[in-house]
Amino acid sequence: MNLSQPNSNDATRTANRSRNVSPMSGLCTRCVDGCRGNCEVFKATFRGRELLYPGPFGSITAGGDKNYPIDYSHLNIHGYALGAKGLPAGQKGDPDTARFPNVNTETSYGWDKKVKMRVPIFTGALGSTEIARKNWEHFAIGAAISGVTIVCGENVCGIDPGLELGGNKLVKKAPDMDRRIALYKKYHQGFGEILVQMNVEDTRLGVAEYIIDKHKLDTIELKWGQGAKCIGGEIKVNSLERALELQRRGYIVTPDPSDPVVQAAFKETAIKEFERHSRLGFIGEQEFYAEVERLRRLGFKRITLKTGAYGLRELAMAIKWSSRAKIDLLTIDGAPGGTGMSPWRMMEEWGMPSLYLHAAAHEFCSKLAAKGERVPDIAFAGGFSSEDGVFKALAMGAPFVKAVCMGRALMIPGMVGKNIAQWMADNDLPKTVSEFGSTVEEIFVNYEDVKKLVGAGEIKNIPLGAIGIYSYSNKIKVGLQQLMAGARCFNAEAITRNELMSLTEECAKVTGIPYLMDSYRDEAMKILNS
Repeated sequence: MNLSQPNSNDATRTANRSRNVSPMSGLCTRCVDGCRGNCEVFKATFRGRELLYPGPFGSITAGGDKNYPIDYSHLNIHGYALGAKGLPAGQKGDPDTARFPNVNTETSYGWDKKVKMRVPIFTGALGSTEIARKNWEHFAIGAAISGVTIVCGENVCGIDPGLELGGNKLVKKAPDMDRRIALYKKYHQGFGEILVQMNVEDTRLGVAEYIIDKHKLDTIELKWGQGAKCIGGEIKVNSLERALELQRRGYIVTPDPSDPVVQAAFKETAIKEFERHSRLGFIGEQEFYAEVERLRRLGFKRITLKTGAYGLRELAMAIKWSSRAKIDLLTIDGAPGGTGMSPWRMMEEWGMPSLYLHAAAHEFCSKLAAKGERVPDIAFAGGFSSEDGVFKALAMGAPFVKAVCMGRALMIPGMVGKNIAQWMADNDLPKTVSEFGSTVEEIFVNYEDVKKLVGAGEIKNIPLGAIGIYSYSNKIKVGLQQLMAGARCFNAEAITRNELMSLTEECAKVTGIPYLMDSYRDEAMKILNS
């Protein structure tokens, strides 16, 4: 098994000097006294805890690159030459009707009050990271015009420089949260929604009360964790004053900005940044039900839950308790994850990898369903970026999985589009872009689609990152239509686990998806023996 090297990675801006490296430790096989670097041990010698995180913070996202024994690439998709499922009522499958552009990629989630999406994808929790803040207009408008849900992640209110707390220490004013919600709502096309995520800090600050009273949002999300890390949300700050402010608001800030020794080190520039951490969440069954009911009493129509790459016990708790509490969507996020701010080695080495976790999730959901218990709608997350991954996730978790949650894959088009706008303004388009033209209309293949959607008068206000996300979502949609048509599934609900085959016997053992030499063998034998 080819694993990542534990002592060097581009994410931490480190590298081994030697061509030969010990697989377990990541140390060069020949460590030379006098080496000028730059492995992680070398760099941590003088930068210490900074080497825990990818960098530079705020300018990059990072995703774990550990190569697990099996993953979704160990599944292939069946194509058929017989039949068609999911066509409109009364329509027979024939070459004139069963065409791939006719495939319906819409999906919906929710216990009773459903949310429809044009494509079965939505964004991961874009919370208090700098990447999310400075690119929000691209992300939010892009998701809105694409007809998919966007998750406004944890700690947005808590880190807002403009936050005002009332005498009860609860949120009174949160300008950044207001901005985020308003941008999505302005361009909402009737598909998808914006929902806000809450962790321990958000609950203590009264975020739920603020967004229901001021913004009348329909949905709020509770968070148990994510696939990238097994501790609370984190960001970095490079100002002593800002670190002290966040500490006063109740956050864990390290190193301690109130410590005179730390302040002296910061003044001398030895310490250049601080980490702001959220507290660990602790869950209990009755406490979970009570919190769900509290949020419903506040007026929320839907409650969703995001959980991470924990083991089978926590997975069973999430599914069973969500069923009992009538959770509207349970997002199950596998390792290694991708994020703007997680400890690098934790992201590499912690948690159950996506395929294993999702296989267990399907097994557990099936057990509940067999007992006659209603299973909550499920979303899978953890390393998806293309239409084949979306198809495999829907099939792997069928009939319970309704959508795929994407992190970096839905962020990148927003950043690329934003950068194209800047390159155009600077007359500095790279050849990778300029080969398609020099104007927005020439470069963006879906520009006219967006113009038609929002109107000729409004298109000038749509940031190019949003058009980028629309283009990316459209690529996912069309690619998914092609795969679904090949598998003769003409709507999302028609996709089943039978559409997959395992490429290895180990994959078959883990997932329950038949090995490709066994898949449909019984049907084949019946034909041969007839």
